[in-house]
Amino acid sequence: MMRTTPATREFTSDPVPDEVLERIVDSARFAPSGGNRQPWRLVVVKDPDLRIEIREAYRLGWREYWAHVEQGLVPFAPREHNLWPGPAVDLRQARQVPRPDPFGDHLEEVPVLVILLAHLPSLAVTDNGLGRQSIVGGASVYPFAHNLLLAARDEGLGAVMTTVICRQEPRVKDLLAVPAEFAVAGLIAMGHPKRQVRQLRRKSVAELVSVDRFGGAPFGQVWTTLGTSSG
Repeated sequence: MMRTTPATREFTSDPVPDEVLERIVDSARFAPSGGNRQPWRLVVVKDPDLRIEIREAYRLGWREYWAHVEQGLVPFAPREHNLWPGPAVDLRQARQVPRPDPFGDHLEEVPVLVILLAHLPSLAVTDNGLGRQSIVGGASVYPFAHNLLLAARDEGLGAVMTTVICRQEPRVKDLLAVPAEFAVAGLIAMGHPKRQVRQLRRKSVAELVSVDRFGGAPFGQVWTTLGTSSG
């Protein structure tokens, strides 16, 4: 299953019954989290007007994201002393420039649209104070998100998680009446895929794992970078 679960961004118009989504969440909820605090919450967005608002919020985030890509930059990546020193592009200008995106421009049409939230006081952020960009808090949230993708695949569906929507967190929280102690951790789109991806391209084990030190002897055999067929 892990070798055949791609990021799916194109869906048919076929609906996904609520009972199917409930089964998916029921399976995904067994993901691990720090202290088993299970800090994730989901909001399933069904209202047509809310869906359009979420689409518009996403499109603004996408414009900021793509403005970085056009300049050969990793969007919002730490650049100085492993910290983010501030915008590398003019974000206000970026939000005003249309950036066509087949996925985001039709986000309101996705059969299942879910906002993933994280309860901040429940996150054990053990890398706080290390003088670099913090990443650890997500370890108590994103395994659940990936479980959702795997469970959707098991139901014959496709899905993708994107964090672009996080750029518009205040707007999204206001739209969905999200309490202050929660953060927007991502958006998950789900439905019947228009096409089945047959191969996933990933780095080999030897490229990812070394022995005793960073950059040391490669671990294991040099496996192919192509995943198995999704059948």
